[in-house]
Amino acid sequence: MTEDALATTLDRIRVFPIKSLDGVDVDAAELAPGGGLSRDREFALVDADGDYVNGKNERRIHRVSASFDLDARTVTLDAPHDADAPAAAAFDLDDPVDREEIASWVGEFLGYDVDLIGERTGGYPDDTKLTGPTVVSLGTLREVASWFDGVGVDSMRRRLRANVELASDEPFAEDRLVADLGERVRVRVGDAELFGVNPCQRCVVPSRNPDTGTELDGFRTRFIERREETMPDWSGGDRFDHAFRLMVNTVVPEGSVGGSLRVGDDVRTLGTEAE
Repeated sequence: MTEDALATTLDRIRVFPIKSLDGVDVDAAELAPGGGLSRDREFALVDADGDYVNGKNERRIHRVSASFDLDARTVTLDAPHDADAPAAAAFDLDDPVDREEIASWVGEFLGYDVDLIGERTGGYPDDTKLTGPTVVSLGTLREVASWFDGVGVDSMRRRLRANVELASDEPFAEDRLVADLGERVRVRVGDAELFGVNPCQRCVVPSRNPDTGTELDGFRTRFIERREETMPDWSGGDRFDHAFRLMVNTVVPEGSVGGSLRVGDDVRTLGTEAE
């Protein structure tokens, strides 16, 4: 791998303030203690057993629309596809009473009690070991969207829920951040560095309409077939124990915590090293 094997820029940064709900695009994001992006998955919804209320476990959560104002620290919840849903309402994320009301609103919609938690340093990432921002490329979104009738690029973006989107038009450009088992890829993004480690194993969420939760029949089978057919010669390897993997999980080195990623940053791979 050469230093400029990737040679692209950072095109989009998206954080998901409440795990499982909608994301919001930002121009820049700090690399927070714990390895994720500041304000990403800062809060999470859990049921009475302490299990996440997320797309893996609760199809109806897709039907909840969340609009965030990060400066005002507010969220507006709505369920526009359900006539019997609670009325749209705005809440203050920093107000303990409002946080309880967020849980009540979601619980009323789902029909069971939920809590909103938000006390853990580093938030509630999907991968608790590889906690850095997840990475995909625009070329990948276009390619994978083309595999499914009626699915556009933005729909695929919302289905995959990546934090960082590279400007590269090359399908699967993010796979250049994946090395063999026992190794990781050092990548510079602006003034910060990340380690690319693992291609993300996908769950049921990408198969679902992000607004309604309706599942595409045969999504997994079609995805695997096309992923295998379109895998670049320079991709694959022993990190891909199966083809239902897309997007890259990263780790933030300690020296980059407190640094920032910014839209427009140059992105360059710097080679591999032992994990």
